[in-house]
Amino acid sequence: MSKKDNKSLYTVPELAKKLNITERAIRFYESKGLINPQRIGNTRVFNYKDRARLIIIVRAKKLGFSLGEIKVYLELYDVDPKHQKQAEFHIKIVKERIDHLEDQKEEINLLLDDLKELQSQLEEIPN
Repeated sequence: MSKKDNKSLYTVPELAKKLNITERAIRFYESKGLINPQRIGNTRVFNYKDRARLIIIVRAKKLGFSLGEIKVYLELYDVDPKHQKQAEFHIKIVKERIDHLEDQKEEINLLLDDLKELQSQLEEIPN
């Protein structure tokens, strides 16, 4: 199936392999309502839009976004053809994520300073 062919359909195993995720992950995202594949008989089939949604989901998960945040993002994508609301929401959650990571970074730096100080004190103790 060509990547350029918008009419391509993928099965769960095909899509899992293409996106380097597990079949179980795809089924999980479906169970959470993040994707809604078509069915041909008992077989789930995914089109290029489903594939794009899965790419967004995988990337967002790697960046630390919750499934709830991802779901809202995808829902905004569906209802706002100009993607303005989606962009505004995305800016908000990205800023929140950056702030959270900056806080964690600051805390890690404080902990590292404390540990280095402790290490220095321990190294000064005679054997």
